[in-house]
Amino acid sequence: MNYETIQYSVDDRVALLTYNRPVQRNAISRLMNSELQQAWQRFRDDDSAFVLVITGAGDTFCAGWDLADAAEWSREEWDTYRKNLHNLAGVCGYTRKTDVFKPVIAAVNGYAVAAGLETALLADIRIVSETAIFGAFERRWNIVAGDGLTVRLPLIVGFGRAMEMIITGRPVDAQEALRIGLANEVVAQGQVLARAIELAREIAKLPQGAIRTDKETMMRNVGRTLEEQLRNEAEATLSMWLRKDSHAIGAKAFKGRRRPEWPNHGL
Repeated sequence: MNYETIQYSVDDRVALLTYNRPVQRNAISRLMNSELQQAWQRFRDDDSAFVLVITGAGDTFCAGWDLADAAEWSREEWDTYRKNLHNLAGVCGYTRKTDVFKPVIAAVNGYAVAAGLETALLADIRIVSETAIFGAFERRWNIVAGDGLTVRLPLIVGFGRAMEMIITGRPVDAQEALRIGLANEVVAQGQVLARAIELAREIAKLPQGAIRTDKETMMRNVGRTLEEQLRNEAEATLSMWLRKDSHAIGAKAFKGRRRPEWPNHGL
């Protein structure tokens, strides 16, 4: 499928999704949002794609919502927007869905601000350039968070730090992002995408069944009591026992001190 505002490709079981509006600093327009909806579902349902890497073309990851595009919305379109609020998977991409249990890595080059920060928060792992800048810059325009900022940011950096970032809207550089857990790794400028793809290929070589089960368990346990979380984790192990061939292969390889060979990639 051809896209106008994004690029999507799969190579060696790694999917690469690139926000491709560099002149607009990869800000998300209504058209891009529509294309992102399709691309995320495409990755979710593609049996040949094990890991997703998201990045931005040029020197910016994503500058957020395209306010120039948003300014063109007429008052008559408000009812349509209100309906989309319930029917779409998010206003700036696949931000209100939690049905992708494959690993996602963000390769953050340059600014990831406003909805761009929310996009980075969709990833399980964030590899960032030493020049990366994060921030809730929508504060400057009196725009509220609408694509997961107040939900995902506290889970990643903690309530206090998230509250401070959201209230002040100040920029957070790469080293601070690493210190507070917003970034998993900082790399030299120009190396972020190569490092993210390298890591994605390492993950893609692992047996995938347990990875997806454990990610789904973590995501579904958000907001539950400790007892409920532990029960859900225990129940999730049933999937391992249902895949008796994979379980036996792993156990026998461990006993024999050899590398296991997984049929169907451990799925």
